[in-house]
Amino acid sequence: MNSKKSKAKNKDPKFNRATGRLFILSAPSGAGKTTLRNTILNRFPEMIYSVSYTTRKPRPGEKNGKDYYFIKNEEFEKKIEKDQWAEWAKVHDNYYGTPAEFLDEGLALGFDILLEIDVQGSILILEHYPESITIFIMPPSLKILKQRLGQRGADSKEAIKNRLLNAEKEIAQKNVYRHIIINDQLPEAIGELVMIIEQYRDHQRLPDCPFVP
Repeated sequence: MNSKKSKAKNKDPKFNRATGRLFILSAPSGAGKTTLRNTILNRFPEMIYSVSYTTRKPRPGEKNGKDYYFIKNEEFEKKIEKDQWAEWAKVHDNYYGTPAEFLDEGLALGFDILLEIDVQGSILILEHYPESITIFIMPPSLKILKQRLGQRGADSKEAIKNRLLNAEKEIAQKNVYRHIIINDQLPEAIGELVMIIEQYRDHQRLPDCPFVP
């Protein structure tokens, strides 16, 4: 999947970095990546979150445009035909994708972007953005992951079984990532994630991104 590079430039005098950095956060379903993602976005307000597109139905409390852009299969497949995805995959019978234009324009303007995607997507993104900072969040064990999925109350027993099988496959590919965090105690995991991100970022205030609402 080829990306279409943007020619946009940031003319703000406070800005002096040529391109932004792409941070990729991945984890098996139920490992706590959403909580960690939200914490990071609050901690680094200048960072842009790349909202993924999906064809699955929204879960209780999820909002269109904030958690995901929820679209129909036909619309997603049209974007595949037009080569508009930086990466896309079909997971648990649903499509998930990252728009190439959003990443290209944001990075060209110098903004750091946080992307929350699965292992398949990370591998595809790395083909086109090889300097991405990749971070994998692991559960302490599959047993604890099963407990967390059950407590979430969002999936059937069959769905939980499928998620656990998928988690085993994702964990087996964890060495694709530069950094690995075990989310046993949330405060410790947050601290480790913040430390990783801080070591890559420039400590400066960037102007507001013009294409993020």
